[in-house]
Amino acid sequence: MNKKKIINDPVYGFISIPSGFIFDLIQHPYFQRLRYIKQVSMTHLVYPGALHTRFQHALGAMHLMGLSLETLRGKGVIVSDEEEEAALAAILLHDIGHGPFSHSLEHTLVEGVSHELLSALMMNELNETTGGRLDLAIEIFNNRYPKKFLHQLVAGQLDIDRMDYLSRDSFFTGVAEGVISFDRIIKMLNVVDNELVVEQKGIYSVEKFLIARRLMYWQVYLHKTVLSAEQMLLKILQRAKELYESGASLFASPSLEHFLRNKVTRQNFTEDALHLVHFSRLDDTDIWSAVKTWTYHSDHILQLLCSRLIARSLYHTELHAAVPGEEVIAQLKAAAVNHFDIDVADVDYYVWVQAIENSAYEPNNGTIKILMKDGNIQDIAEASDLSNLETLSRKVQKFAVSFPKELVKAPVSID
Repeated sequence: MNKKKIINDPVYGFISIPSGFIFDLIQHPYFQRLRYIKQVSMTHLVYPGALHTRFQHALGAMHLMGLSLETLRGKGVIVSDEEEEAALAAILLHDIGHGPFSHSLEHTLVEGVSHELLSALMMNELNETTGGRLDLAIEIFNNRYPKKFLHQLVAGQLDIDRMDYLSRDSFFTGVAEGVISFDRIIKMLNVVDNELVVEQKGIYSVEKFLIARRLMYWQVYLHKTVLSAEQMLLKILQRAKELYESGASLFASPSLEHFLRNKVTRQNFTEDALHLVHFSRLDDTDIWSAVKTWTYHSDHILQLLCSRLIARSLYHTELHAAVPGEEVIAQLKAAAVNHFDIDVADVDYYVWVQAIENSAYEPNNGTIKILMKDGNIQDIAEASDLSNLETLSRKVQKFAVSFPKELVKAPVSID
């Protein structure tokens, strides 16, 4: 069987699968599952084209990794064939642990378990089934390999993951502010003392990358309507869990029911392999089929949330720079109790406040190093003449207040 396939990607054109081993990883059910997990969760409710998947993103990231290693080799950086395949495998599998609707439901079905940990667990299992073939990829993924630049390409301030998702998400949403010069950034990459640097000629492309990331977060990922839809989905699963605990009967696929019926934490997740088996069978379709069915459930709260989400009759959401006053939230909750005739104990399903934050550049979590023409290395914050780069490094926090649209007409001011 010919395993050196070519895939037609809408963002980059033709993507080549470089080896039989990489092809086998792509064919594995763990990876194929990513076809059915949306890259940007509920964003399609705002930007209708945003229906692309984690599967597409992982393939795109693998393609950019190949281009990056080719560039570095052309500049005399030694990367063996074994290291190349390992780096390609590491970036290909970096998101394999994402659950349904990507980040939206993280820490919801499984408490305190990040997609990074799940990716690591899945990679370890794949490594066992391939006779240790992923040993080096796992070393790179976990930043335990001496050539640090390989890990920095997988996970860093200017990594392949971010380059692909910004390019891909801006393409599918149509948000031009997210377009980056990924090809120029890659051409400007180099390595000094086993660490990734960007040659000085690429500094403006890096600045544009950071600005694009900031704009994409506020305009796409943290758009107030997207936040409303994602929180409604989270509240739906929270209510379903409550109903299961009270003994109610709900439709759910076997693997979804496993997590709704059982309290699965980080500790018992790693202790019992059955949890990973069930998690690896979950994707968006499990959640969405349940939500569609629950629109007819007898529980009023579950029925309301599900029917509104399906119909895109989302909760009204407003963003504020400061925490809304307790009195304001209390007024909204009182209005919800009166309007919907509900128990005070259930009011958090109708009114909630969500804190969100964004920073385009996080120097405490690794830096972007610029190789100056004189051979010196400077942090991007020093090398750049962009006056607002310091602003991009600062965490900006906002607060989203969500409540049913009916309450907009209520005599409550939330300013």
